[in-house]
Amino acid sequence: MGLKKRLTAMGIIAIAAVLTFGIAKSGRQITEKQEDTVFTGEKETLYLWYTDEALTSYLSSAAVTYNENHDVRIVPVLESGLEYLEKINQASLESNAPDLYILSHDSLEKAYLAGLASEVKPLEDGFMENAYIGTGLQAVTYKDKILGYPFYFETSALLYNKTYLEDMAKKLLEQEADRAAAEAAEQIDAKVQEILPATIEDIKTFADEYDAPEQVEGVFKWDVTDIFYNYFFVGNAINMGGEAGWDTSQIDIYNLDAIKNLRVYQELNQFFSIETSETSYDTILDEFMAGKMVFTIATTDAVYKLENAKSEGLFAYDYGVALTPDIDEETKSRSLSMTNCVVVNNYSENKEAANDFASFLTTGYNDSLYARSGKVSAAKSVSYDYEALDWFAAEYEESISMPKMLETSNFWVQLEVAFSQIWNGADANQKLKELSEQIMSQVTGETYEEEYLEEPKEQEEETEYLDEEYYRQEAMEEE
Repeated sequence: MGLKKRLTAMGIIAIAAVLTFGIAKSGRQITEKQEDTVFTGEKETLYLWYTDEALTSYLSSAAVTYNENHDVRIVPVLESGLEYLEKINQASLESNAPDLYILSHDSLEKAYLAGLASEVKPLEDGFMENAYIGTGLQAVTYKDKILGYPFYFETSALLYNKTYLEDMAKKLLEQEADRAAAEAAEQIDAKVQEILPATIEDIKTFADEYDAPEQVEGVFKWDVTDIFYNYFFVGNAINMGGEAGWDTSQIDIYNLDAIKNLRVYQELNQFFSIETSETSYDTILDEFMAGKMVFTIATTDAVYKLENAKSEGLFAYDYGVALTPDIDEETKSRSLSMTNCVVVNNYSENKEAANDFASFLTTGYNDSLYARSGKVSAAKSVSYDYEALDWFAAEYEESISMPKMLETSNFWVQLEVAFSQIWNGADANQKLKELSEQIMSQVTGETYEEEYLEEPKEQEEETEYLDEEYYRQEAMEEE
């Protein structure tokens, strides 16, 4: 396994020709400016692979800016996402490896075990902790090694029709005989925050009491078929590999808290009557834009879509984003998040320069990331274009990263199936037990059986029973 050879003065033309041919053969695009970069021989060339075409404008701009002030040239290369790591591995074995590449954090274990991820060793102590949101750092950590630079994230939060809540706030203030407050923006905003649901129970109460406009078809609707929008129900109850998501000794799927939360989830099918056969994230977002619902669970892409719709006159409302609701006042929720990171290839002979550019890309040039790509930076102290993105960043900070354990890679598919079955009436206790046994069998390599958990009776039922006993005894004494 050789390292990538340096471009020497004598061999640069021949090697550059091979590189150019390889790019063309794999369907990658190389511009005239990039060809000049390869053939001039004036600077060392570093190649950055990526798979998301939405990043092209941002990466090209960042590369040009960096190239102007450094002794290396950065060439972004758009690659197909199919068998991406396998391609990087093959290119590395053929001495034609990318120096850096962008990767979803849940594939870091696979990349590290294949020798494709170099441990990050920043020049300044505390740089990573000061530069990136903590969730991003956990996401790029594997066995206490930082293997990448957090780049951008995705998570889910509560999206709401702010116009509807403002109208409701005005009516409530008027009912309180405070007409002046009903016309004051600060008072209205304060009232909106007061009536904004913080828990699932609050949303149910809101739905019972809300005097909805004619066009509203439902108070709360979300994509119940996608685990990314459902996971917050169990995110604080299930443990999949610890905070960094790599420790197989820290797996806890089957527990009373998770069962309880899934029973709450199941009850919402009856309460809000969401048909899974007619549900998709895009159609729900379209319904939200049409004013047909008050609340939904959305990802960061919603901001981009809503702002574009507003500019084109296709969205007639104001909107807001809040933290994902807890289950109730005592039971916290926790959303799922994904972090894409910049990884320095362990086969690169230019690791120092690659690390420098990765740091620049993710912390020194990220103010334009959202405007150019629609991606939300995982760095701290970023000036976001919209207040809604600040709320998504706050949600991301509280979220749990998708784990990176190879042994549990099918967990998400199986959990999504379990959620679907529970939504449609299956027993939450039994389904979680089966799921835990399957995953733990994969981790341990042998048949695993969970001890059945007896659920405590609802306190409300116990209270009713005690009340009945009290009145029965009281009646007997009177006789």
